[in-house]
Order: sequence, then structure tokens, then C-alpha cells
Amino acid sequence: MTDQHDRPAPYKEPQQARSAATLARVLRAAEEIASSVGLEEMTMTGVAERAGVSVGTIYRRFEDKEQLINALTERMLDRREEYVAEQLREAEPSLSGVMGAYAHALLQSFADSSNLFPELLRARGARPTDRGARTITEVHRLLLEAAAPYANEIRRSDPQAALDTAARALLGACFHNSVRPDPATGEIAQRRYADELGDMAVAYLVTPDRRGPART
Repeated sequence: MTDQHDRPAPYKEPQQARSAATLARVLRAAEEIASSVGLEEMTMTGVAERAGVSVGTIYRRFEDKEQLINALTERMLDRREEYVAEQLREAEPSLSGVMGAYAHALLQSFADSSNLFPELLRARGARPTDRGARTITEVHRLLLEAAAPYANEIRRSDPQAALDTAARALLGACFHNSVRPDPATGEIAQRRYADELGDMAVAYLVTPDRRGPART
């Protein structure tokens, strides 16, 4: 668990419905701008103009741009964790169904908001160990939990280690697709690529080890 002292200072949470609506508008504007031009190019003035509020309104909630980015990071990564969890809950009840749902959910998460998701995973704020790493850990945990009922379908000598390897491979493939110069784009291409990633993971999991159990 992340030490509370390692986390960036929290912004001021709204106490009234009107303030909450304003904050949501500000964060939505920040996400739109960051998705378009990147976090580095995003400015407090630009966010204020897009949200239709004064710069002073933003500074009453956030001390600086870094604190705004921290809030945006929390909002977006929370949503992506919830999305992966939802897709896994709705997956076909089989190892293939779970791995396929995980591949599709990850690829969609990386495809959303242009290349902003990979940038957020690198984390912001005082310690770059925390928020992005927590999301990676959480989606990994969600997969292991969803696949647990189908562990008997895995034919590797160490099913848990094999599932861990498959999860890491899928995450890496989705990240790579988001930063490569010729990513799979468009609904059809992304669906096909996610299907291939899911099939690849399942093929590995149901193939017995060639070398047998690892020696200690």
C-alpha cells in the first residue's frame, strides 16, 4: 500500500452539488485538452476557457497545474479500472472468454483519449511510483481473480505464473500499440487485434511446457 506521505497533496473536494458540477466540467475540459495536445501543453488558462469558468475558479480548487493533473489522473485511471472490471464481469465464463475480454478492455483503454492513457500510467506528482502503478496492479489483480475459476484449463506446469506472464504480455502489447507509429486504429482493426492477443494468450496457457517444471 502506498504511504500517505508519498502521495501528492489532495485538491479541495467540493462540498456542494453546484461546486461538484463545476469541478466535473473543469476535469472534462482538462481531459479534452490533454487528449488533444498532451499534458505538457495543457494550461490552466486553456482549461478555464474550455470549461467556461474563470482561471481564479480553478485556482481556488487547485494550487497549480500539477495538482490539476493529479486530479485528472485519478479520475481517468479510476474510470479505466472500473471499465476493465465491468468487461471481466460480463466475459464469457471460460478461460478464453476472460482472456479475450481482458485483451479488448485493455486495448480500448489505451485507445481512448489518444495517447493520454499511457502517459497517465507513467504517473504524475511527487512520486512516479504510485498512481499509474496502482492501476497496473489493480487490472492485473482483476484478471487473476476473473481467471481463477478456470485455472484447471491452464496446462502450464505453474498455472499462476503462466497467467501472470500472459497478463504482462497483453499489457505490454496494448501499450506498444498505443505508442507505435502504425497502431491498430478503428473499431474493426482494434477488435481484430484484441481477438488475436486473446487467442495468443489462451494458446500459450493451454500448451504444456516443453521443458517441464522449472528446477530449483
